[in-house]
Amino acid sequence: MLTRATDSDVPAIVELMNVAFRATGSGASWNSEAHIIDGNRTTEELLRAELGERPDVALFVWRADPAGVIHGCVSLEPTADGVWYLGTLSVDPRLQNSGFGRRLLRAAEEWAKEQGARVIRLKVVNARETLIAWYVRRGYRLTGETQPFPHDDRRFGTPRRDDLNFVILDKEIRER
Repeated sequence: MLTRATDSDVPAIVELMNVAFRATGSGASWNSEAHIIDGNRTTEELLRAELGERPDVALFVWRADPAGVIHGCVSLEPTADGVWYLGTLSVDPRLQNSGFGRRLLRAAEEWAKEQGARVIRLKVVNARETLIAWYVRRGYRLTGETQPFPHDDRRFGTPRRDDLNFVILDKEIRER
């Protein structure tokens, strides 16, 4: 069930994001970026700061039951007329390949649609071809836009490659 995250959820969200994005070994996600970026994806301080700086961000968690373990998280933020940015989509690697990620993404899209979203936009590191393909199979399209990767900003890890950037994908979820 998709519910709004609370401040007390932040430690578990950070742990989930770091495992989903950067774990290695047998517990790693099929789409881990650990082979291209070293270090943690985020910290409690960074996540709290980001949420404090961007009050329009809605951060959600998914639990099997209201008091249970967090299995996934996602954030949504209105950025322009009818365009919402989707970020931090993270799934417990033990639940991947079960359809859970698709359900989490659909629930996030439905929530945004109920808030008036017409388009969902997201960005993915260009070297994560498998993840880009996953989003394309979910109806997202590559826009041809890119954004620079913050190579000099070590808050989110240390890139192992110099050719990283973000590719932008979007999906129309409601007709104009």
